[in-house]
Amino acid sequence: MDERAEVREFLASRRARLSPEQAGVVSAGGRRRVPGLRRDEVARLAGVSVDYYTRLERGNLGGVSDSVLDAISRALGLDQAETDHLHDLAKAFAPSRRRPPVGAEQKIAQSPVQHMLDAMTGAPAMVTNTRMDLVAANTLGFALYSDMYRGTLRPGNHSRYIFLDPGARDFYPDWERAANVNVAILRRDAGRDPHDAGIAALVGELSIRSDEFRTRWAAHDVRRHYTGAKQFRHPVVGLLELDFQAMELQDTPGHSLTVYTAVPGSPSDEGLRLLASWAATEHIVERDHTIDTAS
Repeated sequence: MDERAEVREFLASRRARLSPEQAGVVSAGGRRRVPGLRRDEVARLAGVSVDYYTRLERGNLGGVSDSVLDAISRALGLDQAETDHLHDLAKAFAPSRRRPPVGAEQKIAQSPVQHMLDAMTGAPAMVTNTRMDLVAANTLGFALYSDMYRGTLRPGNHSRYIFLDPGARDFYPDWERAANVNVAILRRDAGRDPHDAGIAALVGELSIRSDEFRTRWAAHDVRRHYTGAKQFRHPVVGLLELDFQAMELQDTPGHSLTVYTAVPGSPSDEGLRLLASWAATEHIVERDHTIDTAS
C-alpha cells in the first residue's frame, strides 16, 4: 500500500464530509470551491499552520506528534476508530513495525488457543487474521460458516465470501451492513500494517472482481469491531440473532478471537442447539479439516 496516498486520501475524505456549520466555522459567504472544510480551516481548528497541515495531508506524517494527530482528529470530528487509524498511518513512517510472526496460522491450530476453542461447546467461536481468513474454529464456528466452506479453497475468507459468493446475500439478512463493516475492518487493519502483502493482494483481487468492494474501499471508512449483534440466515437452522465479543490475541499479533452467543431460552439459543446436532451428524469439523489438508 502507498502510505502517502493512503494518508492523503483519508484526510481529504474526512475533510470533505465535514461542513463548516458542523465544525463551527464561520463562512465568509460566497460559493465554496471544495466540498466540506478547506485546508486552512482545518489548520485553524487544529491549531497548526496551513503549511504544516498541507504537508501532513499530502502524506508526510514522519515525525508528527501524537498531540498534533489528536488535534487534527478533533478538528475533523473523527470517531475513535478513525483517530486510531490516523495514528496507525503515522506509525507506518516509523523505522520499525511489529508484524505477525511467520507461520502463526499453523501454530494456532496446534496451540492452547485451539484447545480453548474446542472447549467452547455451546457458542460458535473462531480465530481470524487481518486478511479476514478464518484460521481456526470450534465445531459450532465451522458449522455457522458452513456455507463459506462449500468450495475447496482454504482458508475460508470472509471478504471473498461476502463480495464474490452470491450465497452471502442470503446468509446475511442485512448484506449491505455486513459488506460495509467488512471493508471498514479490512481498511483499519491495512492501516495498522501497510506492508502486509497478503492484505494488499486481497484488496487488489477484490477491487478487480467486485464493484461493490471497490466503491466501499474508496470511501476510506474504518471501524472498531469488538462487540455488538449480528444476524445470520443459516441454510439449515434458519435465522440466528447472536451477540458477539471479539478480542485480539496478544501472543499472536494480527489475530483475533470472536465468540457468538444467543440469549438463553431464545429461538436463536434453540437454533444453536440444532446447529450443534447437525454439525455432529454431518461431521462438519472432520470434513473441513479434510478439505484444508488436501488444498
